Amino acid sequence: MISLRLNKERGVGNYGWLNARYTFSFANYFDRRFMGFRTLRVINQDTIEPGGGFPTHPHNDMEILTYVIQGAVKHVDSMGNTTTIPAGEVQLMSAGSGIEHSEFNASTREPLELLQIWILPDSRGYQPNYQQMKINSPARQNQWLTLVSPEGGPAGSMTIRQRAFVHTAALEAGKSITYQPLLGGSIWLQLINGALKIEGHDLSPGDGMACTQIEQLNLHATKDAEVLLFDLA
Repeated sequence: MISLRLNKERGVGNYGWLNARYTFSFANYFDRRFMGFRTLRVINQDTIEPGGGFPTHPHNDMEILTYVIQGAVKHVDSMGNTTTIPAGEVQLMSAGSGIEHSEFNASTREPLELLQIWILPDSRGYQPNYQQMKINSPARQNQWLTLVSPEGGPAGSMTIRQRAFVHTAALEAGKSITYQPLLGGSIWLQLINGALKIEGHDLSPGDGMACTQIEQLNLHATKDAEVLLFDLA
C-alpha cells in the first residue's frame, strides 16, 4: 500500500524567525490522521532566518536527526558539545534520560534550511549520546548511502537506538534505483529536492510517501533529486 503526503498539504508554522512545514502533528498543528508513521514521529522542514534559532530547551527519550539542506546550524548541548553542522552533514542526538541543547542559524546573513526528524527509541532512559556525520557525495550518487542504522549496521553510519535505517541518495535526471526493505516492508520516503516517479506516483520537493507491505520500491528521477528513505520496523 502506498499513500502520499504532499508538501502543499503539510501543516504550517510561521513565527517570524522560523517558517516550518510539519509532515506530522507538531506544536500548534494537529491532524489526527498524521501523528507519525511507525516509530517515525516528526519530520519538520524548518527555514530559520539569519541569527534566529531555538534557545536552550530539554529533550528526553527521543532519537533526533538533523539534516541540513542549506546553510549551517550552530549546536550547543549539556553533554559539552559545541559544533557547527553545515549542509552536507547530519547530526544524530540521542536524548535518552535527558539533555538540554540550543540550535541557531550560524549565519547572520543567509537563511538556514533543515529537516528536524524524531524517531522513537526502543527503550527509555538510555545514556544521552551525540554523533555527527559528513555525507560522502560520491557514495550516494545514484545509489543508497546509509546514514543511520541499528547497532552492528554498515560501517560509517550513525547508530540509532531503534530498529530503523535511514538512507540517502542523490539521483541524476534519468537515473533509476530500487530499494528492498530490510525490516518488514514499512518505508517512509521524503523528497528534498528535484522530482521522482515512484511506482506511478510523481513526487515534488517536500512530498512524502508512506509505503507498507512492500517488497521493493522503484525510483526514477525525472530531475536531479535528493531523497531520504526511512526503513522502519
